[in-house]
Amino acid sequence: MLYKLKEAGGKFCAIDPQEFIDYSSVPALEKDLEILIAGNLLGTLFEEAPLLPICQERPLQPEADIYALNAEGDLIVFELKRGAAGEDAVLQALRYAQAAGAWTFKELDRRFHMYASAEEPLEQSLAVAHKDAFNLDEELSPAEFNRRQKIVVIGSAADESLIAAVDYWRRQGLLIDFLPYRIYRIDGQHFFEFFSLPYDRHLNPATAKGVLFDTNRTYDEDAIWEMMEKHRVSAYGDNKHLVERLNPKDWVFFSHRFAGLVAAGEVIGPVRKDGIDQQYRDVRFLSAVPLRGQQIKYMPFSDVSKITGQSFFWARTIKVPYLTRYEADLLLQELQKVL
Repeated sequence: MLYKLKEAGGKFCAIDPQEFIDYSSVPALEKDLEILIAGNLLGTLFEEAPLLPICQERPLQPEADIYALNAEGDLIVFELKRGAAGEDAVLQALRYAQAAGAWTFKELDRRFHMYASAEEPLEQSLAVAHKDAFNLDEELSPAEFNRRQKIVVIGSAADESLIAAVDYWRRQGLLIDFLPYRIYRIDGQHFFEFFSLPYDRHLNPATAKGVLFDTNRTYDEDAIWEMMEKHRVSAYGDNKHLVERLNPKDWVFFSHRFAGLVAAGEVIGPVRKDGIDQQYRDVRFLSAVPLRGQQIKYMPFSDVSKITGQSFFWARTIKVPYLTRYEADLLLQELQKVL
């Protein structure tokens, strides 16, 4: 629940709960929320337990809203409900999970390619994409995918019958969770409140933090040199807005695919544009930087996880979770030794 703190005489004196909105009468909202959540499963909503989306509901098909994989290859079935959905929503999710339980690796791979290739052809297999995403030492075998299915029902925090139904099936031993959301309208703007598992822990974005940021090697081998030579951290195309998640005084660790961390810098400038497909922020480098034409020194991704004690989702431009300044300082000290 969102509360407004009332202040009198320089002290907080009361807590007023803020009304959240029932959007059950707005049919288009459910699809909007589905797209919103699928696009942020790995970057914002699930910092501590990243997931790899492999497909979404197709029109006129009896499917769940979102399907994703965790690091162990288990299939997570997301069913999103707007307004009061009631216990029937859980029964529907059970049917979807039962059907998905029969999917072979070949079917998972087919669906993943349809989903991931919607805008750009994807050549790598699901096994390779999964290995890269979770920084695994080896690919999972086909038999290790989809051995278990877990249901996640996302619904209004006010839907008591839906919550009761989820609680019942949890007591019966079913792998099912309920994630509540609320939408508020405040001063003419809408705010989305979402609670992710396991602890809904998020570093305050306004706090100076450490961020692992991709050099865009997948799409442009020369992007790294633009960043190093122009002293900037850049994002491109549909992801160009991601530099807006950085703030001055944040430390950026440049993540170069197929290698590791190649440099670190402190953000010192506002968001700027370079053409229509690039946004960037200026940085002050805190480490040695690679030079064009010379062999690139780097810290392997496996060492990054050992030093920080964190598991990252490497397939994203921003490798969540964010690092505290203490974690970032430890990483910087070791990176400086390597470079």
